[in-house]
Amino acid sequence: MEKADFFEDLKTDEFRKLYDRYYKPGIAFLVSIIKSREEAENMLQDVFLKIWLRKDRLSFDAGLQAYIFASLRNIAFDFLKKLEKEEQVKKNFLERMSVADDTVDESAFSTLARALEKLSEKRKMILKMNIEEGKSYQEIAEIMRISRNTVKNQLIKAKQHLRGTLEYPMAALP
Repeated sequence: MEKADFFEDLKTDEFRKLYDRYYKPGIAFLVSIIKSREEAENMLQDVFLKIWLRKDRLSFDAGLQAYIFASLRNIAFDFLKKLEKEEQVKKNFLERMSVADDTVDESAFSTLARALEKLSEKRKMILKMNIEEGKSYQEIAEIMRISRNTVKNQLIKAKQHLRGTLEYPMAALP
């Protein structure tokens, strides 16, 4: 019964029971990998949402449990890769800025200051918490009482603005 036909007639309450059955073991599995219960809960919901949305196209030759835990493992590893990439970007940025301390003249810093001044207070605060304080999107969202997605979008827009404004001065950096 763990084949695609299992999902064809699946009702919402039956799906909820399935979710409840795998909730605790799924959270425990994810937390053991990523060390964040909040992120684990989001990931578990994402996996089950994908299962629900694709229920008519899925088949489980290896079994439903194997599929769920493989999906959870994959989403956790993707998350860790993203964190690693973000850390590398921050590290590169800080290295460039330390080199910039020695090589960039005062005008580049004043250009940066003017670009930062043009950001809205909300974007400045989000950017500061993320870059200077190293806070995650989720932490910033909780502090500011906004959604994680809003934090992400505001950071993207702030960084785009800074890149656009600083394009010429930053080209002079090594």
